Amino acid sequence: MWLVRELWEFMRVRKKFWLAPILILLVVFGALLVLAKGSAVAPFIYTIF
Repeated sequence: MWLVRELWEFMRVRKKFWLAPILILLVVFGALLVLAKGSAVAPFIYTIF
């Protein structure tokens, strides 16, 4: 949780709010890969990357 707080503080102080969508997409894609690892859709998701 401290990492999220540090990133938010960095973006707020240095006016780097454009980093937020990039970080959100990285988290979403990472969660998608982890959750689909053992499922039947895994081969289709891995071909995207």
